[in-house]
Amino acid sequence: MRITVLGCSGSVGGPDSPASGYLLTAPDTPPAVIDFGPGVLGALQRYADPGEVSIFLTHLHADHCLDVPSLLVWRRYHPNRPSGRTLMYGPTDTARRIGAASAECAGEVDDITDTLDLHTLTDNGTVEYGALTVQSRRVFHPPEAYGLRFTDPAGRALVYTGDTGMCDEVVELARGANVLLSEASWTHHPSRPQGIHLSGTEAGRVAALAGVDELLLTHIPPWTSREDVIAEAKAEFSGPVHAVTAGDVFDI
Repeated sequence: MRITVLGCSGSVGGPDSPASGYLLTAPDTPPAVIDFGPGVLGALQRYADPGEVSIFLTHLHADHCLDVPSLLVWRRYHPNRPSGRTLMYGPTDTARRIGAASAECAGEVDDITDTLDLHTLTDNGTVEYGALTVQSRRVFHPPEAYGLRFTDPAGRALVYTGDTGMCDEVVELARGANVLLSEASWTHHPSRPQGIHLSGTEAGRVAALAGVDELLLTHIPPWTSREDVIAEAKAEFSGPVHAVTAGDVFDI
């Protein structure tokens, strides 16, 4: 498996990166984009045909999904648009939420089924995607939100937390993974509310408890110190720690 970081800025687009989006490629598997936040469609065009990718949406906060309406325009009006529909996995109300964002007028909901073949993620669900097995777990975040585990035929695993607070589910999902791509939105402080995001300390703690091989930190907002988040994670986890940037490529 290979992951290319299309965007990794937390909560909003940053000066050097779009919001959340990661291109996943693997042998005998169609390319997929995990999350599709603002700016991701533009970055994706450097690496793949947007009409040929599938999409996994971990949740429906704007910074993780609001370039999907732009993808609808690409699929509907590009002169060389492919036949068929884009395969998409997402939370329960994806069709309504994306349809509302794409609608012509307020109060309307665009019927996106002409363009998207939509399937619903479930807690502890499993789907086969190309040569990969994809497991979803409901995590600790205000809307319906999922972490995802991608496992190849050799048993190598990439786990992406999506957005989550500290919870047993994300630790179990990450158990024994080769690479944990974990959000780390802020530094550790008692004033931080529970059930929204991980601190650098908590991301490192998840990696240590789960026994992963490598920790990649992502979803760091422009106002959070990357250096402080990295230092917090390294204090909890003894393995390799790296804060990703747009354009980074990692082989799993």
